[in-house]
Amino acid sequence: MAIGELACWRWRAGVRDDPSAGTAAEPYALSMTGEWARAAALWRELDCPYEAALALADADDEQPLRRALVELQELGARPAAGIVARRLRARGARGLPRGPRARTRENPAGLTGRELDVVALLAEGLRNAQIAERLVLSEKTVDHHVSAILRKLDVRTRGEAAAKAVRLGLADRK
Repeated sequence: MAIGELACWRWRAGVRDDPSAGTAAEPYALSMTGEWARAAALWRELDCPYEAALALADADDEQPLRRALVELQELGARPAAGIVARRLRARGARGLPRGPRARTRENPAGLTGRELDVVALLAEGLRNAQIAERLVLSEKTVDHHVSAILRKLDVRTRGEAAAKAVRLGLADRK
């Protein structure tokens, strides 16, 4: 497997060894022969999301490149995501997702600044209407923030979210 990985990285760097030598494991060989979609599917079957995203990044089409960018950003693979984003921009692609901001990456739950504001008020026991009034937002917007907080903290209730936010030190914003 290591020989195949090395051959694939050499191929990605522009060194065109003969991929027919048969030394590369199947997903690597597929990438090097232009079958990036099959390679990505194989990597997913092997539960290797990073390698699957890299296989998508081997494509020349905008849609798989965009998918690779999103997947790499979700994995926190910023350097690889940056390379894919540059390739997309060179192709003239617009509206690329930027990925999380530095402040979002800094906190352990990946909450945005506004989600941190909302979770702090949740920890104080405020209801959505009170949070909306305090933050000058619509209740619908607060609903969306609360849903995102529950998902990111991997909890089911507002109370669990407040307790976990306190444990993680996320609820002490003023």
